[in-house]
Amino acid sequence: MVGVRAASVQVVIYRADMAERTYGELPQFPTGSTFRDRRELAASGVHRPLQAGICGGKDGSESIVVSGGYVDDEDRGEEIIYTGQGGNDPGTRRQIADQQLTVGNAGLARSQLEGNPVRVIRGAGGDAAYSPPTGYRYDGLFRVVDHWADTGIDGFQIWRFRLVSLDSIDSPPTDAIDGVPVDRSAAVVQRLIRSTAVANGVKKMHHYRCQVCGVDLTTPTGPYAEAAHIRALGRPHNGPDAPGNVLCLCPNHHALFDAGAIYVEAGLVRDWQGNELGVLRTVPKHKLDSAQLVYHRKHRCP
Repeated sequence: MVGVRAASVQVVIYRADMAERTYGELPQFPTGSTFRDRRELAASGVHRPLQAGICGGKDGSESIVVSGGYVDDEDRGEEIIYTGQGGNDPGTRRQIADQQLTVGNAGLARSQLEGNPVRVIRGAGGDAAYSPPTGYRYDGLFRVVDHWADTGIDGFQIWRFRLVSLDSIDSPPTDAIDGVPVDRSAAVVQRLIRSTAVANGVKKMHHYRCQVCGVDLTTPTGPYAEAAHIRALGRPHNGPDAPGNVLCLCPNHHALFDAGAIYVEAGLVRDWQGNELGVLRTVPKHKLDSAQLVYHRKHRCP
């Protein structure tokens, strides 16, 4: 019933608090395992739903199917820009309503925050370059590295998720950000060099105090704060590595900001439901780029 491509597979299994949620590979179905149809796939446990493209809930998502069901999907092999679930007409495969950050979509976002791997299954209806000719194929573990709201091809709001192969080096796609050349470091893995001078400069302007809560953390080696890029660097957001695109935050508020749980609007910090939390702490010499704050609000918050 199930075909398996010979491969050396390291078994990595994670258990969630919910007993039925299993993250990672199933030992009996290594990468390359194939399935005739959704019923056989569901019976294997690799992807349990008979129809839904995401297996998961608000606690996390354990697997997805990429099979051409959404026109906004982009499959690049080791990188997938995956469209969340909801608002899709299964007959035409077109988007007819906005998507919400709930159920499986919320689960994929949770898997990003907690670092849980996601099993990726490709179906015959997906990109021909990476999909099986028939049926379904388990193509290994991926990690969710980003998620954001966007306007899809059909004009409705969609949630997009960037996943990369667990073994991918995830190298940058270009040598420029907004047309400005970016240096690369020669190493085993090439990565964008993000200006430590910019990050450290912003933190020094604020004396390492969080712009949201005002806390200053002291360690044996000196003060500690984190530089949060308002619009993320690198693809697909390509934000500028400039002081106007950086906030000085404590680790807690950095995590909340990146997760879309808080945002800044007209000098006020608000939670994702719009409730006012306080005034953003500012200093005269640090001018924020309002366009990046608008981008963050639009693409990060539900």
